[in-house]
Amino acid sequence: MNLQNDKIQQWLQLLGQPDNYEYEPQLRLIRQFETADFYGEVYEQANGPGTVQRTLLMLPKTSTPSMPAVVVPFYTPVRMAGYNLDTLEPTHEPNLAMALHLVRRGYAAVIADAFYLTYLNLEQEHADFSKWVLSAEALLRDHPTWTGMGKLVADTQLLVDLLCADPRVDASRIGIAGHSLGGKMALYTGCLDPRIKAILCSDFGMDWERSNWSDPWYWGEKLHQLKAAHMDHAELLRSGGCKPFVLLAGLYDSDEALEYIQRAGYSDPSHYFFLNHASGHHPPMEALDESYDFLQKWI
Repeated sequence: MNLQNDKIQQWLQLLGQPDNYEYEPQLRLIRQFETADFYGEVYEQANGPGTVQRTLLMLPKTSTPSMPAVVVPFYTPVRMAGYNLDTLEPTHEPNLAMALHLVRRGYAAVIADAFYLTYLNLEQEHADFSKWVLSAEALLRDHPTWTGMGKLVADTQLLVDLLCADPRVDASRIGIAGHSLGGKMALYTGCLDPRIKAILCSDFGMDWERSNWSDPWYWGEKLHQLKAAHMDHAELLRSGGCKPFVLLAGLYDSDEALEYIQRAGYSDPSHYFFLNHASGHHPPMEALDESYDFLQKWI
C-alpha cells in the first residue's frame, strides 16, 4: 500500500500545483429544465479564483433515493448530454451521448465545460481550437509548475465533489466515463480520486505515441520527464488500485492497449473489459452498451 501511495504522489507531483489559487467553493443553480429523457439542472461552479465552469447535472426520470452516478467529462456538456442546452433539441449523435445513455439507465450524470472555455474570456467560437492553445499558454504562464492535465483533473474532481454533496446520490457508487479528451480526463481522475469506483474510457490513446499527450493542455514539456522515469498508463492504472476498468479501442487505441491493461496487473477478466471495435474514433452503440453493462456490475 505504501508503494502504491508513493506512486500516486509521484503522478500528482508531476501534474503539479497552481500558485496563489485559493478560492471559495461555490455552486449556484441557474436553470432547471426537462426533456423527454431526463431532468436537467445547470449550475455555475467555481473552479478557480474568479472563474466558474458551467455544469450540467442530469437526473433520470425514474430516479430513486441514493442513485448511482457517473462523471462524464468532455469539451462541453452538449454532445455528451445529447441535447442542445439552449433549444433543448436532440443533437442526433447517438454514439457520442454517453451521459444521455447512462441517465436512461438510471444514473445521475454530471458534465462541465472544460477549462479552454473557462480560464480566459475569449471571443472565439467554441469549436475554434485556438482557444485551447491560448488558454493553456495562459495557464502555464500563470502557474509554471502546473500542467494542463493537472487543471483538467482538478476541474473534473469538482464534479465528484458536486455528486458527493448531493443527497440524491449514493456517494459510494460513483463512476467516470469519457470518450477521447474525456477518456483522458476519466483515466486520470478515476485513478487518482479514491471516490471513483469504476472507470470507462473510449479511444483516448493509452500509448504516449498514439495521441497528442505533448500538447500544452495535457502534459506539455513534462512528457519527457514521464518517459525518462518510465511512467506510463499501465503504471497509472496500477497506482490507482486497478479499479474496474473499461477500454473501448477504435482508432487512437488498438489491440496493443490490452497489453497495458494486463501489465497494470489486471488478471481477473471480471475486473476489466476491453473491446477493439476497429470502426474509427466514435464507438458503435453495441460497444457502448457492452461497456455500460460492465459498469453496471460495479456501481
